Amino acid sequence: MAALAMSFAGTAAITPAKAFTGTSAASCSEQGVLDYVARRFVWTDEHVIQRGLRIENITHTHENKYEPTTDTHLIGRRYCHATAWMNDGTKRQMWYLIEEGMGFAGVGNNVEFCISGLDPWHVYGAWCRSVR
Repeated sequence: MAALAMSFAGTAAITPAKAFTGTSAASCSEQGVLDYVARRFVWTDEHVIQRGLRIENITHTHENKYEPTTDTHLIGRRYCHATAWMNDGTKRQMWYLIEEGMGFAGVGNNVEFCISGLDPWHVYGAWCRSVR
């Protein structure tokens, strides 16, 4: 047992492995991200909100904050904001979050989004706070 303890004496501290993310999170204005949000909103409206709404266009995209992957934050996150133009002629504020490497089975990115006034159960907190 003493020999085993001595063999580990010179090694570095053991740390958890970092998740494979492939590449960094997509940009807030990347068309694939915006298309995904629009498609997911169609499903959300048909199955949850049921108002017959669609996103016609997404404009004024910008990044609010970026949290890179670190030793204490294992998932890189990009917080974004945009204007969603709806098929009923209204424009709504939209917040979305891109998480690095959190796609299906850890491949690709995950996108969570919230549109002002269209989160009746406050899934993303009051005023979409958790994705701001």
